[in-house]
Amino acid sequence: MKTRFSFLCLFFLMLTVSVSGQNNEFSRISVDGKNFVNEQGEVVVFEGLNIADPDRLEKEGQWKAGLFKELAAWGANVVRLPVHPKAWRERGEEAYLKLLDQGIEWAKEAGLYVIIDWHSIGNLRTGLFQNEMYHTSIQETHRFWYTISRRYKDEPAVALYEIFNEPTTFLGQLGTLTWEQWSDILVDIISIVRANNPDAVPLVAGFNWAYDLTPVMEQPLPVENIAYVSHPYPQKREQPWVPKWEQDFGFVADNYPVIATEVGYMYPDQKGAHIPCLGDDEYGKILTDYFDSKGISYVAWVFDPDWSPQLIKDWNYTPTRAGEFFKGVMSGDK
Repeated sequence: MKTRFSFLCLFFLMLTVSVSGQNNEFSRISVDGKNFVNEQGEVVVFEGLNIADPDRLEKEGQWKAGLFKELAAWGANVVRLPVHPKAWRERGEEAYLKLLDQGIEWAKEAGLYVIIDWHSIGNLRTGLFQNEMYHTSIQETHRFWYTISRRYKDEPAVALYEIFNEPTTFLGQLGTLTWEQWSDILVDIISIVRANNPDAVPLVAGFNWAYDLTPVMEQPLPVENIAYVSHPYPQKREQPWVPKWEQDFGFVADNYPVIATEVGYMYPDQKGAHIPCLGDDEYGKILTDYFDSKGISYVAWVFDPDWSPQLIKDWNYTPTRAGEFFKGVMSGDK
């Protein structure tokens, strides 16, 4: 009788897990004041990792379930998928969506939430961008978010919609863009997203390559249930960092959710070393302690041996020094 009872318990346990999976075990994320929260009202702080563009990873033979399992093994609870406009066009909408579908399934299997990021850098108003891979238009951006919001409206694991990666005028070379103009563009895009997915949580980046959120002090976007983005790489400010971070973006976290969807650092002798990413473990420690004190979420850039600043040295997932640091923080070892 004891053995029979054990088998029955195991059977019902397996049935419960199966049903839970079918009903989608991911709790939908929303905004409550200054926090991300789940359906139970619990505060959620995201700590995660960026990967390279899925199009590139598929071409390199690295688009696989094991990649997402490794992210989870590092302690991540979210993965950011950067979709470059050029890759979106060249692969084609239908084929690219199949990549995203597969990646989202792998992320779910690994227990990871997903950020979909329209990964452009430049001035969306003037149509001028930092590099060919970032070229897009307001119309294409509208179409992208129309497509994404409709496709994943019933998928809670796709938690956050990052509207535009890094707005910048590149010191005026890409034309002018005021906060009022940027707000109008964003409100239009968010209205499209919300009409197709009322539960979506859009992410809004500031100027200076998504670092500067100072305009939010006087002119927050007239839209509810959004979060703000900053990319505080080391050379964005000189030390002491904390009071300057507080002035430039940290104050926003007193009233709205803030997520640093790109942070990271590298040493001068690493491949592709460049400003503003030169830093060390001191920067990492000060940054993550500051985030912890403010309840700010973050996603480290980038889980790739070629794109910089790198978190891994090779496709065996050997961590760089920065990789070791962020892995330690996310797994609770640091």
